[in-house]
Amino acid sequence: MRFENKTVLVMGGNSGMGLASAKAFAKEGAKVRITGRNQQTLDAAVADIPGSKGYQADISDIAATEKLIDQIEAEDGQIDVLYVNAGVGGFAPLRDITEDDWDLVHSVNLKGCVFAIQKSLRLMGKGGSIIVTGSIGAHASLPGNITYAAAKGGLYAAVKVIAGELVSEGIRVNMVSPGPIDTPLLYRNPGMSDEAVAALKDQMIEAIPMHRMGEADEVARAVLFLASEEASFITAANLFVDGGALELR
Repeated sequence: MRFENKTVLVMGGNSGMGLASAKAFAKEGAKVRITGRNQQTLDAAVADIPGSKGYQADISDIAATEKLIDQIEAEDGQIDVLYVNAGVGGFAPLRDITEDDWDLVHSVNLKGCVFAIQKSLRLMGKGGSIIVTGSIGAHASLPGNITYAAAKGGLYAAVKVIAGELVSEGIRVNMVSPGPIDTPLLYRNPGMSDEAVAALKDQMIEAIPMHRMGEADEVARAVLFLASEEASFITAANLFVDGGALELR
């Protein structure tokens, strides 16, 4: 039970990789707190995770994040593990990018994630662990991935700086960067039709040496490793969970 009596906050924990990780944390003894924008999926997730609590919050709303942290402080007093997983897709070629799509993706995937870490710090201390969901898309040249790659690339750079700032406080900060994972995020891309999403999925599978999509549970196992004492000498790392898609391309 690696997380017994630990308070774990999973931001974006109501579906996909966040939900899989929240369930895994709970099975290892954690007091799990999850956030999500959709109340229905949030309620379903809480019902499926014993002892958990859910909070409806949009990570792009900084005031809402601050209110959330106030609630966690009042109810739990501290955060031992923070997993910042909230994100949105945004695949479109250069000629089709709109300013609204750009702002949406960056407000969630970059700005919202950085400020979530900032607001959570007052409840974290020595021995704390922060994990952030990145993407191999920040490191590869995938046509149509400009908006998403720019946001995740910025987040990767931010995480390295944050890790350097917090290392003297005994707080570890790491990133897990999935490759193509079969989660709801794949099917929620602004400006893309169902046919385009299906074509994108086929393109991704073709590029993966293991010739399959990853599963959310496979990412969750990496998240829990980085959060645990098993990774006590690891900070500022970026762990790829991608079936070899990046390094074996």
